[in-house]
Amino acid sequence: MKKNGAVLKDLKVLLVEDQNEARAMMRNMLSELGITQIFEAPDGKQALQFIDSAYDFINLVMCDWNMPTMTGVELLRQLRSVDPSMPFLMITGRGDMESIVEAKTSGVTGYIKKPFSAAQLEAKLRVVVHKMAEAS
Repeated sequence: MKKNGAVLKDLKVLLVEDQNEARAMMRNMLSELGITQIFEAPDGKQALQFIDSAYDFINLVMCDWNMPTMTGVELLRQLRSVDPSMPFLMITGRGDMESIVEAKTSGVTGYIKKPFSAAQLEAKLRVVVHKMAEAS
């Protein structure tokens, strides 16, 4: 267990969420899990700018689906066109099969439905970390 905890602590997360309160709540959950390297963007366009200028600073994108200017799926598709392997956790209130299929066919690494608890987020992050380890 300690080894998995250490892996989570090593994550460098770009958190993309347009709602300030939701972004703060997720940042707090990540901090509670021991993740200290958290970068934030309020929308997909700013996230892309951050990724372009500071790619080496992150190894996971956590992104809301519904945002103005650029949706999470649009960000995912643009990111996949330049980096098919960057872990991407989609955060959404959508739980319908059509949305899940769209996210998967767009190359999402993981999917978590709002609202979620810190324990649910930790479980999803452990799955993503496992997939990261398998890919390397």
